[in-house]
Amino acid sequence: MMNKVAITFVEARQLGKQVSTRNGVLTLLDDISFTVEAGTSLAILGASGSGKTTLLGLLAGLDTPTQGAVILDGNNLNDFDEDGRAALRAERVGFVFQNFQLLFGLSALENVMLPLELAQAPHPRKTAEDLLARVGLQERLQHYPNQLSGGEQQRCAIARAFSTKPRCLFADEPTGNLDSETGRRIIELLFELNSELGTTLIMATHDVKLSELCSEQLNLQAGRLITIRED
Repeated sequence: MMNKVAITFVEARQLGKQVSTRNGVLTLLDDISFTVEAGTSLAILGASGSGKTTLLGLLAGLDTPTQGAVILDGNNLNDFDEDGRAALRAERVGFVFQNFQLLFGLSALENVMLPLELAQAPHPRKTAEDLLARVGLQERLQHYPNQLSGGEQQRCAIARAFSTKPRCLFADEPTGNLDSETGRRIIELLFELNSELGTTLIMATHDVKLSELCSEQLNLQAGRLITIRED
């Protein structure tokens, strides 16, 4: 029987990020290098201010590094302008944020339909309805975000993130604004969909127990990579 060949989906090459402040140059990330295989899960673990959200933004192409490069699905993000990176994200990447980032003028159904319509996917309404049912919101299709609880908003955000079947999902503190029981359900849902679709999952978190659910853990401290652990 042939061994399955591991395919790298995300690679960070000597990433650095600095910003200018009144007091001089502040280093947010310094010399970060690692790879993430397709279909696996990685937790970026660190305290507030460690640089994990900055790193997540660089990996997803939401921001650009001061030094180094990110290779996303074989594409060096440095080779793309902002529009090119946005197009690449639309094709291959999904997001789940701590503050949900739903559009408050749209219903739950419309929030999930939007990326499908932008991608000109077939049957956007049916796909969105099926996904919302999958996350337990079949009775909330026409509810607006301010009519949903925090957990319901995050479930809607997860349905939206998975709507275009992304090859990689980035999650930034996805349970940070939720109580522990709701957060547990959200994480179960994330990993279920991750497994079903074979999506690469990259999650920033300060929660050690949550990080241990991922196949690999990367520990950041003051912008530097301290440890990488693989199961």
